[in-house]
Amino acid sequence: MRGGAFLACAVVAAGASLALAGWAREGQGDAWSVTTVFFFAKSENKNQVHYGIHLDDACAPVGDAPVYAYWQMLEHGPSSFEPLLARELRAYGIAEQRVIERGPLLSRTRVILEALRSRPVIVESYSDGTRCVARAVLPVAGVVAALGDVFIQLRWPFGVAYLLLNAHSLDDGALVRERVEP
Repeated sequence: MRGGAFLACAVVAAGASLALAGWAREGQGDAWSVTTVFFFAKSENKNQVHYGIHLDDACAPVGDAPVYAYWQMLEHGPSSFEPLLARELRAYGIAEQRVIERGPLLSRTRVILEALRSRPVIVESYSDGTRCVARAVLPVAGVVAALGDVFIQLRWPFGVAYLLLNAHSLDDGALVRERVEP
């Protein structure tokens, strides 16, 4: 991703802020959870909706609904985080999720996002030997890919003009993009 050192600091700060704000589950430390698996950015401002996953010490999903969303309020600074408001759930919320596999080497959670209802996302979680890792896998431009971010081009005065999915092919790591019209 862009700005590796900055991103690493932002993810650590996000985890600390989320735990303090009560978004992390009781007893669930940041050592295991992945606070940013992918995010949505929009044309209106710098704020982003991040999607994370609560994981246990074996890097398996915690509970039946481990994937969560929150705002990173970059307009206020890199350490400013807020929950989604009820009125924002229709656009940025999680329509449904289900843990489909809890394995010793790999776990999978199927997630349907409100913004991409026709394209389920599989959040895979596993250990890289030193920490838990998670990625969001879905088809992008006909290629099975790991989602990095979704850019939302808003339409004036209201609505969405298009979504731009930015991902990397699981086969060769090449950048793949797809424009999705509402």
